[in-house]
Amino acid sequence: MTTARPSVTRRPRRPRLNERLRGLFAFDGPHRGRRLLALAAAMAVPAMAAPGEWATLALDGAAAKPAQSMPFETPGDSFPGSAFFYLEDLPQVRQGDPALGDEAPPPLETGAHFDAEPAFGPAGPAARAFFANGTGLDKARALQCMTMALYYEAANEPTEGQRAVAQVILNRVAHPSYPDSVCGVVFQGSERRTGCQFSFTCDGSLARKPARATWDRARDVAVSSLAGYVHRGVRLATHYHATYVLPYWASSLHNVGTIGLHTFYKWRGVAGRSDAFASRYRGGEPVAAPHPRSYADPAGSAPDPVVLAQAYEAARRKAAIETAVYVSPPPSYSPAIEARGGDRIYAAENLPQSSGVKAEYANSGRWIAQPGGT
Repeated sequence: MTTARPSVTRRPRRPRLNERLRGLFAFDGPHRGRRLLALAAAMAVPAMAAPGEWATLALDGAAAKPAQSMPFETPGDSFPGSAFFYLEDLPQVRQGDPALGDEAPPPLETGAHFDAEPAFGPAGPAARAFFANGTGLDKARALQCMTMALYYEAANEPTEGQRAVAQVILNRVAHPSYPDSVCGVVFQGSERRTGCQFSFTCDGSLARKPARATWDRARDVAVSSLAGYVHRGVRLATHYHATYVLPYWASSLHNVGTIGLHTFYKWRGVAGRSDAFASRYRGGEPVAAPHPRSYADPAGSAPDPVVLAQAYEAARRKAAIETAVYVSPPPSYSPAIEARGGDRIYAAENLPQSSGVKAEYANSGRWIAQPGGT
């Protein structure tokens, strides 16, 4: 006897997760177009949402607090670059484990700092922008000399330090006490064994081959300075020295400030006033190389800053006196005129002392007191 098996209704098998994902991203069916549109819409919704509507993930399940604007993001209270003023310094890196007594190392002291006075402070106004005249050769030589000076004098200085050195060179070009060209200023005194104005021109530093990256940085600063950039921090400074030396003339000049490892100075008195920097640059750059070495260094031939200032002030005083008491020289005459008396015959010394007008014409040109009268 055969017993009939009861019929069992089987529940449809649910597709596995990987099968559902394959079906979702399968774009090769009759509904391919609609699936692509749905996927694009799903990706576009968060991209088009307003920043203020973005939800922040809350790991603890609590509602996220609205983000507050940082100070430099507040309209009206910011300026270009202001974000840097709100960034905290990086924490000091510790070596070892502080729990084991390994304390943080002391901060690195390089001796470099910046204490230049604010613009138009006690040091006076800034220099005028440099205007490059001359031929293409003049400009190429000026750029080469300026780059060499910035590289060999301030290769390891910050950009501000290199700009300050470039400003000193341009200030000298504008002052009548120094050569009127960039190369002339940079290589002044390079024919001497000692006493050159920039030490790299006579101490053998030029034998060192420049590093490409550092040279390019110095060249960029040189291009900027020759294109009219004015470093207002050093104003009309014409001298500087390294912070680890103290020249004899330092106390005789006005200390403008220190940038990096260089301290800058300007002249006191008439030589340091803005109207003294009146020489116009006209090009005429010499070769961008040191002068031929001289075997005889005359005593006192090195340009001393104090002596230069005194010479400039003496020349200004002499010019002022000559201008104030200037008397035109007497004219020169031919021998025949000189025989007749020269300038004396034109001096009008024999003019009549009394008038020769007749009495009847004495009142000529006056108004008649009584009309009808004579």
